[in-house]
Amino acid sequence: MRPARSPRRSVGRAVAASLLAAAPLAAQTPPAAADSVQLPALPTALAPDEPCTPASSETAREQTWTRQALGLRRSWSLADGHGVTVGVVDTGVGTDIPALAGRVEAVGDAGTDCVGHGSFAAGLIAAAPRQGVGVAGAAPAARVLAVRGTDKRGKATAEQLADGVRAAVDGGARVVYVGRAVPDGKAELTAAVEYATQHDALVVAPFAPDVLPKDSSTGRTSEPAPRYWPAAAPGVLSVMDYGPDGTRPKDAPQVKGAKLAAPGDAVVSVGPSGSGHYIGSGSSLAAANVAGAAALVRSRKPKMTAAEVSRQLVTAGYPAVPPRVDPYAALTAVLPDKQGTVPSPPPAKLPPQASPQPLNRALLIAGAGGTLVLLVAGAAVVIPRGRARGWRPAGAPEERETAT
Repeated sequence: MRPARSPRRSVGRAVAASLLAAAPLAAQTPPAAADSVQLPALPTALAPDEPCTPASSETAREQTWTRQALGLRRSWSLADGHGVTVGVVDTGVGTDIPALAGRVEAVGDAGTDCVGHGSFAAGLIAAAPRQGVGVAGAAPAARVLAVRGTDKRGKATAEQLADGVRAAVDGGARVVYVGRAVPDGKAELTAAVEYATQHDALVVAPFAPDVLPKDSSTGRTSEPAPRYWPAAAPGVLSVMDYGPDGTRPKDAPQVKGAKLAAPGDAVVSVGPSGSGHYIGSGSSLAAANVAGAAALVRSRKPKMTAAEVSRQLVTAGYPAVPPRVDPYAALTAVLPDKQGTVPSPPPAKLPPQASPQPLNRALLIAGAGGTLVLLVAGAAVVIPRGRARGWRPAGAPEERETAT
């Protein structure tokens, strides 16, 4: 996430914006108290001497803009992620988060999260809705498999991410969320994604880092790389973020190549422990929302392959560049086949051509019957007249009787 210049002040404004943005869609007037909501900003990584991210003491009680933008209430009437495990390859996922209670399994020491980023992403994917709380994940019944893809301070390498993808697949994840984008590691991460593809697991990743590093010699922000991994690997569903106003922040990395866009700026989710909330921004969080949407599709349509789920999400997305994820449309749309035509039923089987003999026989009988009818009708006219003339030919003089 991009760090705020004045954390408390800018975070308060961002949360107010995220809450107010939902009001037009819900046709409701936002409460005045929304302006006073201030949530702590979620860090991407921690400095070596920085303490672990604590539980938040603030709670977002109004429904956030992302729930409206994703249409989650309608989607939950069809699927809730039940039966699907989502691997979260990130900084770990805390096991003391009420919204994820009973649904988090960890590989190794990934059940602790010093940074909080992995827990935040897991909340966007699978946090259960709770009474009086406006925050919920896209797939609130999905299970989470926490896998460490970074060190304990949040720094990631290509090798760590690749090992994390494989561990998530081996742990039974059908959707694998990767919370980092690195400019190198093409070979390692392409091989890891291929491993996931072979096991029918869909990898979802941010198309670029949330924040670009600074050049140590100049102190300026580094130029973005041409591509990032694992997002650039074949088979990965790469995701870009957008905010409540439908645009991306000007300081966001301007990189091309995303296949899908999702809410990722000024989004609210859980912290590394407790029931409080944090606020964050970045394409890594947009990818978490898409991973949750993928879990919904896999829950409703379990026979779909990973590639078909990815295509379903992209093709059914709201028209834009790139398309914007629409979970409800992905759950209900019947898409054309790969050649671009709507699937058609098998061709109708016509019965063999009938023999002409019955028809000819019927025509012969009908003709004979018609002739007979004509003969009878003619006789009905001729016979009475013939009797009346004594059967004399027409035009013959009548015979007169002579007196004797």
